[in-house]
Amino acid sequence: MATITTHAAIARGPHLGWELTDLELDDPKEHEVRVRFAASGLCHSDDHITAGDAPVRFPIVGGHEGAGIVESIGPNVTRVKVGDRVVCSYIPACGACRPCSTGHQNMCVKGLNAGSGMFLDGTYRFHKDGEDFGGFCSLGTFSQYAVVSEWAVVPLADDIPFEIASLVGCGVPTGWGSAVYAAGVKPGETAVIFGAGGVGSNAVQGARYAGAKNVVVIDPVEFKRENAMRFGATHTFADAAEAHDFVNATTWGQLADHAILTPGVVTEEMVNQAVKLTGKGGKVTITAVGHLAEKAVHVHAGMLIGYQRQIRGALFGDCNPLYDIPKLLGLYRSGDLKLDELVTRTYALDEVNDAYRDLNDGKNIRGVVVHDI
Repeated sequence: MATITTHAAIARGPHLGWELTDLELDDPKEHEVRVRFAASGLCHSDDHITAGDAPVRFPIVGGHEGAGIVESIGPNVTRVKVGDRVVCSYIPACGACRPCSTGHQNMCVKGLNAGSGMFLDGTYRFHKDGEDFGGFCSLGTFSQYAVVSEWAVVPLADDIPFEIASLVGCGVPTGWGSAVYAAGVKPGETAVIFGAGGVGSNAVQGARYAGAKNVVVIDPVEFKRENAMRFGATHTFADAAEAHDFVNATTWGQLADHAILTPGVVTEEMVNQAVKLTGKGGKVTITAVGHLAEKAVHVHAGMLIGYQRQIRGALFGDCNPLYDIPKLLGLYRSGDLKLDELVTRTYALDEVNDAYRDLNDGKNIRGVVVHDI
């Protein structure tokens, strides 16, 4: 089998950062394509790998937000052809399994190996010195090239820049859908968003687009609060106590209809604050993940029963990749969704550790790696 060499950022274990190295990459097999990536979003989920909060198989190639060009295809590929521009969805959508066929492509069964990057035939495509490397979410967009399932690629129109397209593979639909689909924000309602980074900023946009009267952001970082106003927030606060006082006053004691949790790390304290911020019939939607060894949801049953509150999780914002990725890009094209404004800075692949320092220091809404192609 023919192989090529690709430059990639890999993680060998928690707390070791990203290592830049060259890997061997196999040809694509049946229903697989090889993508030459032009851009990769720097999502916080990849930082959870090096922080030890993501249960993955090491070593692993990072990156799960990517856009580029199909360079070669394996047998029986029908969704795309060589030369097509594509955006990768971090959750594949085969269209035929039970979740896909019932309108829940975000839970496609072909995404079961996200943490190992192993393909469904039990093999890997990245290798070095006889060792197999998986790609995070079976992608590995922190590599110049990757072999991915054809079910994980969505055709991309020529007028969308790769740097922007990479973001709709995860962060944009995850945030926007958390408000519009998972939470189900309606016109005139009050929504509180915890965390206004790359995902939370899109939850803000989604809540505003859905017609919320009050879009309240809680974030300790002033830079992110300021940017949240650009994305549609009506009010911002540094902590939950201040937000609670405002929400209580502005709703005449009814409290919020929705609390959407999109911070870098979700905590038990934050979940409890969100529950207390929601009123009768309110819903708490949890999108972010917490530390691996900690449980974030500890709520007295009476807090849910008395006000008939709900707590639910959201995966990919309940979005259907094949439908919602093109839809969101259409909203971007019409000026109804701000995506250029999400990109604070671009980086070379070799600057990936600097990029994540910037993210953790609160300097970025979203950073993007631009591959040297």
